[in-house]
Formats: sequence, structure tokens, C-alpha cells
Amino acid sequence: MTGIVILAAGNSSRLGQPKQLLGYKDSTLLKNTIAEAFLVPDVVIMVVTGANNQLIEEEQDPSRIKICFNPDWEMGMSSSIVKGLNTLLHLYPDCENCIFAVCDQPYVSSLVFESLIKEHSKTKKGIVASAYSGTVGTPVLFNKKYFGELATLQGQEGAKKIINAYLEDTVSVSFEKGNIDIDTEDDYNKLISGF
Repeated sequence: MTGIVILAAGNSSRLGQPKQLLGYKDSTLLKNTIAEAFLVPDVVIMVVTGANNQLIEEEQDPSRIKICFNPDWEMGMSSSIVKGLNTLLHLYPDCENCIFAVCDQPYVSSLVFESLIKEHSKTKKGIVASAYSGTVGTPVLFNKKYFGELATLQGQEGAKKIINAYLEDTVSVSFEKGNIDIDTEDDYNKLISGF
């Protein structure tokens, strides 16, 4: 079984409003990511909330996803990775792989998630990352052999630290437009005006 953990705990400080709830495609950025994840067969979906958690949680459908609240969200992305992974494994101890995604990549699609899973099945590599703009990043799949190390991440380091430490066990899949994320009002205005 594969879990998809969507990290949605940040307070969008540069944007001035919760980016998770920004309108997009007759929906919101977060709901769009959840909807794409929901199209992937045989996965469980976990959303990690933090800042504005009540606003965000009341927008979601609890029959489709699991939600966990990260009280330490201000400690950075790592705390949400750890909280999401630990909660996922508590609920689904037989989970073999975990994909971490963020809610502000508007072009993420079920095809991106599926290609991570297929590439892992094909290559047996322990880490499958999305490639864009000369780098690798989210969404990224980790096999369970990395769960222990993921659970020790701290601060702002995120999962990139583990990818960089195990490049020989990492493979990437192309995610066109993966470099487009929403951090500022300008980013969002470009997105909705169709740039």
C-alpha cells in the first residue's frame, strides 16, 4: 500500500492568506491536490494541517481522506513530514511507500503520482522524486526503508536532505510545470490569469 501525505500546514506568510484555500479550477489549491491523489488506485490520503487548521479542515470531506493536525507546524516542513508519516503508519502499519506532496503545486496530477509509483515498481529504487527546472523535489516517493530517517528530520531541512544522501538509490520522473508553486500574490495572479 502507498500513502500520499499532503503537507498543508504552513501559514503562507508571504501570501498573507491561507494558500491551501485559494480558489483554483472551481475548487481550491488543496482540494485540487486531494482530487488528483484520489484518482490514484490503491492509495490512502493523509492531509497534514497546521496554521488555519479549522478553516482548512471544515472544507474537506473526511470520508475521502484522513486529516492530522501538526501542533508544531511553526517548526518547519520537517515537523509536518514526521507528523504525517507517524500518523499514516499508526493507521496503516503495512504501508510500503509514502509519497509526500505539497498543496501549492497547481499542476500536480494523478499521472505524476502514478508515474512515481510505476517507476518505483519498475526500478526498485527506494526514492522516486519529481524532476523539474534542473532539480528534484515534490511529489516524492520514499520506500519504507527510509521511514526511520524521515521520522528524525528536524527544522526546515525537509526530505531533500535524505534524497541528497542517497542519490544512488534515487530515480526521477519528469513533472512538467513542477517548478510552478504559489508563494506570493504575484504567483497566484499569474496562475489564474493563465500565464
